[in-house]
Amino acid sequence: MTGAWVAVGVGAALLGALALVLLGLRRARPRGRQRAQIVSLEDSTTADGDTGAVRSVQKADLLIDVDALAELWTPAHLEDLARTYWRFLERVTLGLIRVAYSDESRSVVLLTQPFRLLTFQAPEYELDPLRGLVRWRIERGLLVSRVGRHGRGYLQIEVRRDEREPQAGRAHLHVEVEVANFYPSIALGVSRRVYNETQSRIHVIITYGFLRSLTRLDLAQSRVGRLRDQ
Repeated sequence: MTGAWVAVGVGAALLGALALVLLGLRRARPRGRQRAQIVSLEDSTTADGDTGAVRSVQKADLLIDVDALAELWTPAHLEDLARTYWRFLERVTLGLIRVAYSDESRSVVLLTQPFRLLTFQAPEYELDPLRGLVRWRIERGLLVSRVGRHGRGYLQIEVRRDEREPQAGRAHLHVEVEVANFYPSIALGVSRRVYNETQSRIHVIITYGFLRSLTRLDLAQSRVGRLRDQ
C-alpha cells in the first residue's frame, strides 16, 4: 500500500476517532476536589509554508497551593507527569488508542501493535528549581511522513514556576504541551485541510482536556520509574 493510501485510511479512521474523543472527554472530566485552578488556556498551531512542518503549542496557567507545588517539584513527579499524559490519552479515546512501552521507545498504538500511529524515542528529562521538561523525539509512525522521522520532530511537556511572590498561599505554574517540527503524513499525502479537520483538531481537543485535568493534581505513577530514587 502506498504512503498516500495509508494516509487516506488513517485520515478516515481519525474522522471516526474525533467523535469518540468528544464522547471520551465527557467520561474523562476531572472529578473530586480540584487542588489547582486554571486561569488561562491558549492554543497556537502553525505550519511552515515552505516545508510543511507543524508547530502546535497548548498552554495553561494554573494557580496552585505553594505546599502542593513544592511536594510535586521532584524528578519522580516529572516522570509521573509524563505518564499522566499517556494515561489521559488512553482514557479519552476509550481504549482505542494505547501506549506501548519499551526500554528505548514509547509507541502510540491504534488497537494493536501493527498500527503504530507514532513511535517516540525514550523520554529526555530536565529539571531545575524553576523549570521542568520531558521530551519525546519522534522516531516514526503512520501519522508522520518520512521526512519528519528519526528524531527530527518532538513532543514535549514543559512546566515553569513563576518567580513572583505567591499570593494567599498560591503560586503560578505555567504548563505547555508542544509538538514541534512535525511533518504530518495526512497533510502531505492527502491535504492540509483534512489534517486540520482531523488529526490537528483531535490533538488540540485532547491536550486541552489533559491540561484541565491537571487541576486535581492526580498524577499517575510512572510505569518505568527511572527517576523514582532521585
